[in-house]
Formats: sequence, structure tokens, C-alpha cells
Amino acid sequence: MSDNPSNDASLDRTGAAVRGDRFSGGPAREFLSSLAADERIFEADIAVDRAHVVMLAEQGIIEQSAASEILTALEAIALNGHDSLPDGEDVHEAIESAVIEQVGPVGGKMHTARSRNDEVATCLRYRLREDLLDSVSATLALRAALEDVAHEHTDTVMPGFTHLQPAQPTTVAHWALSYERAIARDTERLLAAYDRTNCSPLGGAAFAGTPFPIDRERTAELLGFAGVVENSMDAASARDFLLDSTAALAGLATHLSGLAEDLIVFANKGYVDLSNEYASTSSIMPQKKNPDTLELVRATAGTASAGLDGLLTTLKGLPRAYNIDLQRASGHAWSTIDAVTEATDVAAGALTSATWNESALADAAGDGFTTATAVADKLAMCGLPFRTAHEILADAAQHGGDVDAIEAAAADVLDEPLETYLTRDELHALLDPVHSVESRDSRGGPAPSAVGEQLDTTADALDTDREALDRRRSGLEQAHETLTEVVHSHV
Repeated sequence: MSDNPSNDASLDRTGAAVRGDRFSGGPAREFLSSLAADERIFEADIAVDRAHVVMLAEQGIIEQSAASEILTALEAIALNGHDSLPDGEDVHEAIESAVIEQVGPVGGKMHTARSRNDEVATCLRYRLREDLLDSVSATLALRAALEDVAHEHTDTVMPGFTHLQPAQPTTVAHWALSYERAIARDTERLLAAYDRTNCSPLGGAAFAGTPFPIDRERTAELLGFAGVVENSMDAASARDFLLDSTAALAGLATHLSGLAEDLIVFANKGYVDLSNEYASTSSIMPQKKNPDTLELVRATAGTASAGLDGLLTTLKGLPRAYNIDLQRASGHAWSTIDAVTEATDVAAGALTSATWNESALADAAGDGFTTATAVADKLAMCGLPFRTAHEILADAAQHGGDVDAIEAAAADVLDEPLETYLTRDELHALLDPVHSVESRDSRGGPAPSAVGEQLDTTADALDTDREALDRRRSGLEQAHETLTEVVHSHV
């Protein structure tokens, strides 16, 4: 056997140093390997290795000299990057093989008191935390964009729709805040997913714990986790944190899809003009302005739905503890979070740069007799049973929906003149979309006064969620600084 570890046949660049010759190759090796896909968690694995080695040294499980050699090797591997790793079944095996190549058999002590099972689970959580915070940040930017639209267009009346049919007048602000509130709930779900992700499985080992006197709380602290996953079998096998995250993202994508569809329809009707930065022209029809980016935002719901369904199907029916099916689970979460976060950014940009055609919106606000409900409500407020008022306005809608049509319909239904309840002047006012909107001042309604109260609520909620994001980011940054300092003290 050579004294030079890099020339040792048992330390070749295929991972044999970690698993031995019996499982060092074969036609299935490439199929089994996740090394390329694991580039996403390369930095996470380095951090987890560092924290684990520091803990092993602090607990006296390995010698300080061994810890120093391993940590120095990990520093070099981190600088060289994922592409410099030897072949391996996964990034965890490849990094360990690279350490052993550099420092010899002592590098194998890095894996004392752990399994790849708890190691990979920790790496996934470590990386996912950052991705979730990026998604939260994207939702905050979109909410701020919606809030800005609402501030600017509190008095801008527009047609409201149900079943894509003209329904009642509302305002651009009311429409924008309806989405802001929905996205705010997505923010809450993403923060909750982060908090459930932010627990360390490290120390659970393969699934049955370890006889070594490890300190799980110490590694959790060094990695910035809020606590540990208590049960060691659960620690190794649980992937419901991926489900929480992907489900929250799928919900966000669904809201984005609706927002995109509304903007596409509004652009088609001339209510809003999208910036050229978020549109394109036809390759053959030069007059066209296509809302391509928003159509892709709309389609992202399919990507998210597929990711969630793929993840659920992968996890369904797995026996407890570790199964290598889990190797295929995280990809569904990564593809979802990447697509949805990008779509959220694009939606915010499209909204911020769009121009609302206030005159076109005002002209359309009363189309389709959208103020009929306002007249019916007023008649009911004056003592007429609402269903009777509804019958009158339904008949009037068939005959033009103007004052004459309303009076004629009332004459057919009532045993008394309509003026007993409303004068012609009052009817004219009620048919005005602006008047209709101003009258709807109930909590959460479209009246400017009600929208002003909503804006106060959304501003406070946005500030609260920004602070929540900052706290979590600061916690991770502080943990990273602490880990770096502790590693340097051991080198």
C-alpha cells in the first residue's frame, strides 16, 4: 500500500474510499448517482460537515488535530467548488472522498456519529431555508406593488366581473387589494413552512441514533436551526417540510395565475397597457403586443401543481426510515420554488410598470347595467322587499337598464308609483358607477373611505412581515458568522 493516499487504489475517484470496492461501480452507478443534481446543496453540505466536525472535536469524539486537518481540507474543497469533486453516488460521498484524498484515512473520521441519511436531510433543510426566504421576499415585493397601485387608483372606477360578465362597479384599488390580501396569506404560509423546515435532523444518524456522546443542540446552533427534530427515525425520513413548502408555493402560483389572467384580460380590453419590457410582438404580425410574460406567469401554476403532485406521489406509501426514493423527492421542490419565485418577481415587475387607462375603465364601469344592484339595494333601504326590487331591476335589464326602463318595470310590478321610493333624480344618481362605488363603504368594500382603511391594514401587515423576514435572515447570517469563527478557531 502506498504512503501517498492519493495513489491508494482504495481511494480512487469513484467513492470507493467511502463505500468500499463491493459497491464501487457497475452499470447502475450512473442511475444511482445524484451528484450533478446535488450541486444545489454543495455549500449546505460543506456547512453541515463543518458544524459536525466542530461538534465532534468539542465533545472529544475525535482529536483536535484530526478536526483541524478535516476542516482545512473542507476549506479547500469549498474554494474549488462542486465541479472539482471526484465522482460519487452523491455530493456527500464525493466531499468525503475528496477530504480523504487530501488528508488520508483520518478524513474518514468526519463521518463519525452520523449517516448520510441525517446528513442529507440536514442539507436539504439548510438550503431550503434560504430559498423560502427568497420566495417570501418576492411576495413582499409583489404586495408592495399591489399596494402602490391601490394608493394611486383609490378613486379609479372600473367594471367588476363575476363569471367574466359585467357585475358591479368597483375600483382598481379594490381589485389590487383583493390580490394583496391573498398574497399576504401566501407570505404567512411560506413563513410557516420556513419555521417547520428550520429544525435540525443532524444526529439522528441512519435512523436509530448513535452511541457517541454527540451534542445535537450544538450543531443545530452552529447551523442556525431553531431546534432539533426530536425522534431520530423521523429526523432521517421526514420530508413533510418539502410538502409544506411546495404546497405553499403551489397556492402562491394559483394566485399568480389569477392575477396574470386578470391583467391579460384587462390588456385585451384596453383597460391597462403593459410595459414593452413585459410584452413582445408577433414574429409575423407587427401590430401585435402580446402579454407573453404574464402568460408564462399564468402557466407557472402547472409547474407548481406538477411539483406538488410529483412530491406527494414519491412520498406516498414509503415505509418508515430511509428509502432512496427520497433522492428523487427534493427535485420537485427545487423546480417549484425556482419557477414560482421567478414568476412572482415577474408579476411584480409587470404590475409596477403597467399604465392604467382611467378613461377606458370609467367608460366601461357602467356597461352591462352594472349599477342595477345599487338601485335594488336603495329600493330595499327605502322599505321595498329586496326580492321585489330584484324583480323590477331584472326586468329593466331586459329593456335597456335606463331610468325609463326601471320606471316601466316598476309599474308592472308595484301597486304604487316608483316615486314613492325613489325620484327620477335619485335614480339617475344611482346609475352613476362613481356613486355606486362611494355608497359601498362597508368594511372591506370599494368605497375610497373603506379602501383607505384597508390600506392602513395592509401597510401594517407588510411592515410586520418584512420584520419577520429580516429576523429570519439575520438569524441565518449570524449563525454563518459564528460557524466561520468557530471553524477558524479549530484550524
